Amino acid sequence: MTAWIRMIADDEADVELLDALSLARTPHGTVDNVMRVHSLRPNTMRGHVMLYRAALHDDANTLPAWLQETLSSYVSILNDCPYSLANHWTNARHLIDDEARAEAIERALRSDRPEDAFDGVELELMRYARKLTKEPGGMNRADVEALKNAGLDDGRILEANQIIGYFNYVNRLLNGLGVSTDGDIVGYYADGEQH
Repeated sequence: MTAWIRMIADDEADVELLDALSLARTPHGTVDNVMRVHSLRPNTMRGHVMLYRAALHDDANTLPAWLQETLSSYVSILNDCPYSLANHWTNARHLIDDEARAEAIERALRSDRPEDAFDGVELELMRYARKLTKEPGGMNRADVEALKNAGLDDGRILEANQIIGYFNYVNRLLNGLGVSTDGDIVGYYADGEQH
């Protein structure tokens, strides 16, 4: 459990923090550092848990899970966030379930050349993710129209936007506070639930 600020352990937590920690627990019964770093402010932990689950793990989402995790990974690569990348690329690789395809995607994303691994809707989503991450003030209607023209409906565009926005938030949280994966269980859970 490491970060540049103090994180409160379970045995030191008051009732309010214990309640927030309960909400943030993984299927293993642990609290990942990405959530524990909020321990000095339990309300932000609660908000973070709810936002994360709504953006990435809601049953109403219709983008394929592997693509959600790949978008998450690309944003984390663009932001140089090793914490998120370690967890979410492990998830994406597991969901892609094709080692050669996963390696080709990883090479393309790490070299910032998504066109080497994607076309159509998937490529447009990667382009949207890149621009929203690197040039947020330059976004315009044409960026969304390109997604529509590729075949995405407004609901899926919103899903992608929220995943990209969430990872830009969490990458800055993690990088800005020096949060590491030390002590975390990285990647896919044994029962199939993702980080």
